[in-house]
Amino acid sequence: MTKRMMKLGMSMRGLGYHVAAWRHPDTPADGTLSFEHYKGNALMAEQGLFDMIFFADGIGIREKDEPKGSLARSGFEIVEMEPMTLLPALAAVTQHIGLVSTASTTYNEPYHVARKFATLDLISGGRAGWNVVTSWSDAEAQNFNRAKHLDYDTRYERAQEFVEVVKGLWDTWEPGAFVYDRASSIFYDESKMHLLNHVGKHFQVKGPLNVARMPQGRPILVQAGSSEPGREIAAESADVVYASQDSIPAMLGYYNDVKGRMAKYGRDWDDLKIMPALCPIVGTTRAEAQAKYDALQELVDPLVAMARAYNALGDLSSFPLDGPVPEPQAEAQVRSHQERLMKLVRENNWTIRDLCRYLAGEGGSPVIGTASDICDYMEEWMDADCCDGFNITPNQLPGGCEDFVRLVTPELQRRGRFRKAYEGKTLRENLGLKPHTNRYVKQHATA
Repeated sequence: MTKRMMKLGMSMRGLGYHVAAWRHPDTPADGTLSFEHYKGNALMAEQGLFDMIFFADGIGIREKDEPKGSLARSGFEIVEMEPMTLLPALAAVTQHIGLVSTASTTYNEPYHVARKFATLDLISGGRAGWNVVTSWSDAEAQNFNRAKHLDYDTRYERAQEFVEVVKGLWDTWEPGAFVYDRASSIFYDESKMHLLNHVGKHFQVKGPLNVARMPQGRPILVQAGSSEPGREIAAESADVVYASQDSIPAMLGYYNDVKGRMAKYGRDWDDLKIMPALCPIVGTTRAEAQAKYDALQELVDPLVAMARAYNALGDLSSFPLDGPVPEPQAEAQVRSHQERLMKLVRENNWTIRDLCRYLAGEGGSPVIGTASDICDYMEEWMDADCCDGFNITPNQLPGGCEDFVRLVTPELQRRGRFRKAYEGKTLRENLGLKPHTNRYVKQHATA
């Protein structure tokens, strides 16, 4: 049986996914404000032949000072560089790796997003990707003229229309529209320019986009989330999905459900790559790997640990620390995350202390061991046909990225599960996705 090759993304979230990463002696505490920190990690990921680097982003400090004093101790998602300013700079110092960033459908307009990512695709030579998210926190709402965030259904309804408008804007110029014929004084072919003229519930956008001729046809669309409307958006439009299921059965159910919805949108099974989060803590021995994880866990401030539980389930401070986890004490900010946590609590009979410890070191599903252990785990998931690769969420940067590239990448290559060189020039090519066909070109072909 032919082994399936896996796709890999490296998440560049600040200093890493562990809440105590900033306190680690090998992590630059001020790294989130240093271009050199991001540049070094991007170059390391490219050395490891990753498909893409990924910047999760929020447009406000979403962590709360609950319990009081926890925020000043966390160092997690407090200050970071704005990714759509950062990524063009990284495009100039890298050659192959994809450049993916979050942009909110809640506090942007479709024209803004379409224009920025089209420009990034041009700057990078076809390596841009947009991670489609809805903003869910009051902290973000309060930075954009609102007291509270939009309700759940409205956010996703707006997001679905937002994505359709952006895709439409990216297609407003057909390939070959710009002829630049000085002799005849024709700059562009009028028949290959199209007005979008979108009128919907949330947006009215005439078009066309004033950026065109993108190397990928259009940037890659990335999506995360396991909610019902999120799955539908993924099936209809996404090229890559970042998932967060904790087991092969759960992942297989999600994988088949999302991909099973694609046919009604005229899409093939392989038009979407689903990549669950994975936080590998790797050492030359299992003991060394465990020691790395334990060292970070020891750096977690007790107030910060309690805050992780607060963010997920509400205020648990009135309940015994070593007693059972009660039902959620607050409405979910991210509903799918809360549901997943409560499922884990029930399955494992966790106490509040257990939950806090888990949340402090969660970081995208930690797997601790040698390179061989990590590769065994990844191969097991791939061979279960429940994923197409992984989004690596390092617990600490730069160490987590360096360890993976130095130890895991060569072992994956030896097993025939990962590339030894980039296959193409664009992110779309390296992901093994079909070329994008402009909608008007399709219409001409059908006619």
